[in-house]
Amino acid sequence: MNMGDRVGEFAFFDYEPGEADMASEVIEGLKGEPKQISPKYFYDQRGSELFEAITELEEYYLTRTELGLFEAHLDEVASLLGDNLCVVEYGSGSSLKIRKLLEAVTPNAYVPIDISQEHLKANAQRLYEDYPWLRVYPVCADFSQPLTLPAVTDGLRKVGFFPGSSIGNFEPSAACQFLTNVHSELGSGGALLIGVDRKKPVEILVDAYNDAKGVTAEFNLNVLSHLNARLRATFDIQQFDHDARYNEHDGCIQMFLRSRTDQVVEVDGQPVRFDLDEELHTENSYKFHPEEFLAIAAEAGFKQTRQWTDEQDWFALFLLEAL
Repeated sequence: MNMGDRVGEFAFFDYEPGEADMASEVIEGLKGEPKQISPKYFYDQRGSELFEAITELEEYYLTRTELGLFEAHLDEVASLLGDNLCVVEYGSGSSLKIRKLLEAVTPNAYVPIDISQEHLKANAQRLYEDYPWLRVYPVCADFSQPLTLPAVTDGLRKVGFFPGSSIGNFEPSAACQFLTNVHSELGSGGALLIGVDRKKPVEILVDAYNDAKGVTAEFNLNVLSHLNARLRATFDIQQFDHDARYNEHDGCIQMFLRSRTDQVVEVDGQPVRFDLDEELHTENSYKFHPEEFLAIAAEAGFKQTRQWTDEQDWFALFLLEAL
C-alpha cells in the first residue's frame, strides 16, 4: 500500500478524570478491608517509565514472549483484518509493540487511550512524527470505564489492541465488564487483538514480580509518590515495603505495599491509619488457561478468530471478533 497518498493528522482528546473523582475513588479504597488502590494509578510519568524498564528485565518474560508471537504472526493478523482500519490501543505503553502492529496493518487511524496525559502525549507525538501518513487521535481517559471514541474515526473498522496481559489486572467479573465496554466501543464487526498470560510454574511468576534489581518494587512504591503529588497525600515511601506473591486459589500474582510501622497518612486532607505490617493491595495479575479467558470473552460478546501461543505455552495472543 502506498502510504505517500495519505495525509496524517494529530488531535488530542482530553477526558481525564478530575481530581475530585480520583480522590473519592482512592479514599474509598483506602478505607476498605483490606485497603486497596487501583493499579491504574501506577501510571504517572515516572510510573510509565518504570514499567518500560520492567519490560526489559530478564525475569519479566511477558514482553519478549509476546513480541516473539508478534514477529511470527502479525502478517497473518494483517491479512485477517483487511483494510480501512482504526487501531484503538487500550493503554499507551511501550511504542515497540504498537509500531510493529501499525507497520503490519497500516491503519487509517490510531487512537491510543491512557490516563497518564504526559506519557500519552509524548508517545502519540513520536508516532505521528514517524508515520506522517497516519491520523493519530490520542484520548486521555480511564479506559476501564465506558467511553466514546472520537467521531473522526466513524466509518472505519475498529481494531482494539490490548497487549501485555493487562486484562489480568481486572477481577474476572470486572474483566468481563471491561470487555463488554470494549465490544460497545468497537462495535459489531470490530476486532480485538489481545495478549493473555497463561498459567505456568509458580516460581517463574514469582520471579517476574520480584526482580533482582528491584525495579518492580520501585514501580509499586511509586504509586504512593503519585498520590502525594496528585492528592496532597503524606505517604513516607521509606515506611512501606514491596511484596508480590502468588495466590494459588485465585490463580493470580498479587502485589502489596506493607506498612513498616504504625502510622497515619493524610490523603486529600483525610487521615488514613496503617498498622504495623498492614497491607495495601495494589495489583492483581490473573493468569489464564486459554479456555478460561475465552469463556470471559464469549460472555462479553466476542468469538475467537485465531489463537497463537509460544513453544513453552507461557503466553497466548488472541484475535477476537465482536459479534
